[in-house]
Amino acid sequence: MSDNTKSALVGRLAATPERPELLLAIDCGTQSVRALLFDLAGTLVGRQQVVFTAYETPHSGWLQHDGEAFWQAAAQACQKLWAQNAEWRTAVRGVAVTTQRASIVPVDATGRCLYPTISWLDQRRATPRPRLSALWRTLLTLAGANAPLQRLLQQAEVNWLAEHEPEIHARAHKFLFVSGLFNQRLAGQFVESVGSLVGYVPFDYQRQQWAKAGDFRWQALDVRREQLPDLLPVGTTLGTVTADAAEATGIPAGTPVIAAAADKACEILGSGALTPDVGALSYGTTATINVTSPRYFEANRFEPAYPSAVPGKFSSEVQIYRGYWMVSWFKEQFGHAERQMAEQLGIVPEQLFDEMIAPIPPGCQGLMLQPYWSPGTQQPGPDAKGAVIGFGDVHTRAHLYRAILEGLAYALREGSELIVKKSGVALTGLRVSGGGSQSDAAMQLTADIFNLPAIRPHTHETSGLGAAIDCAVGLGLHSGFDAAVAAMVRTGRCFEPIAANAALYENLYQRVYKRMYAQLSPLNAEIQKITGYPRID
Repeated sequence: MSDNTKSALVGRLAATPERPELLLAIDCGTQSVRALLFDLAGTLVGRQQVVFTAYETPHSGWLQHDGEAFWQAAAQACQKLWAQNAEWRTAVRGVAVTTQRASIVPVDATGRCLYPTISWLDQRRATPRPRLSALWRTLLTLAGANAPLQRLLQQAEVNWLAEHEPEIHARAHKFLFVSGLFNQRLAGQFVESVGSLVGYVPFDYQRQQWAKAGDFRWQALDVRREQLPDLLPVGTTLGTVTADAAEATGIPAGTPVIAAAADKACEILGSGALTPDVGALSYGTTATINVTSPRYFEANRFEPAYPSAVPGKFSSEVQIYRGYWMVSWFKEQFGHAERQMAEQLGIVPEQLFDEMIAPIPPGCQGLMLQPYWSPGTQQPGPDAKGAVIGFGDVHTRAHLYRAILEGLAYALREGSELIVKKSGVALTGLRVSGGGSQSDAAMQLTADIFNLPAIRPHTHETSGLGAAIDCAVGLGLHSGFDAAVAAMVRTGRCFEPIAANAALYENLYQRVYKRMYAQLSPLNAEIQKITGYPRID
């Protein structure tokens, strides 16, 4: 959009007392989609949610979902907003999409899904084939990149589809992430935000553009350039809401669709963690720690720094795969009483879990947990297994629950040390987002384990707020990202570290936790050889 066009659009949409300015963020996570309305002060004005219940697991380790159902749920959430307050609909100035990362779906030329969306949690694997030229094989071997290359070849959804669903792969007009699917349904064009590019596609993360012709990624991944959407920078206009999208969602036709970013990137922006000295923790299905920097660096070698929700910046990340999913695991396996009571009281079970662990002292009376229930590809390695050590007759399920929270914080602190080593910038504070940030117990022990102040943002919908900030800046409703963050992001409660707790955790972290992986690794290897679990490709 040209500056003149943008000025004209902003003028046409100027606010009046009768016509407030609202920004619609559609936030599609792993478990639900939410339609969120924010004003220009960052206040959450309206919220509607639709939960996903139709995930499919045709084979062990697979996880997929009908992409059309994702879109229908988003449309339903929007319609529920207007049913809540019809005036909100006419106050919407723009819409931006933020979604779960790395979940891919092939579509035809009309945008119709040809195959279910393959979730980022899916464990199906392609058979590696000798795709690369001799030159690239030699260069990658010299760089020590053979193991990451094998993961790329095996885990890329486009490679699996080419091998196991060749007719669908051949028919695919485009391969889209969930964000690209939503953008197409809203604006009628195959366009994607640079900020949403996280996954196994031939994307150059350092230059934040599709890889150049001749790059090894085009040889490693079974996809052609014409099968990928066009890319636009964060904050630019992807198009306007079509008549079909308006009918489905109730969003007025012609409303600008603004490029935002992936959910983790938007969480970071929505929490205001935009300098390298502030660690952004996400206590979601995957627990992560990120820092935002104008400089590209990889916290883990060969794990890229992802595009930020601020144009031209990078988000260096360490993730704990299945992080706060472990809370859901505990709830399912050990929290039956709390689930029943919470349903009767009309609250979430996690609130009762916080009360349950209140008497448990920091350090769980020696119970230590290594949170690698599903190891993923990052630190400490794909062979890691979860572990709980130090059991005694004093320990209860309450101790186990607190040990989960402490283990995740230990693991994220270990990740923060990798980031600080690469960035050269010490952390001065933390911003904590995601569902787990609503737990006071989790916030306090995080502050204690990091020995840093941990701040909860003013809203728990930080990914939606980040998308709304991208939308506001893109429409010129705020003069830039600094101004938008100053106006729309506020801090909530700050949890300061308690000195005695921090000292105890420092000893446990340095003398026990950091040694657990090395000490247990040989035993984990033997377990894997004997049982075949976990499968190591």
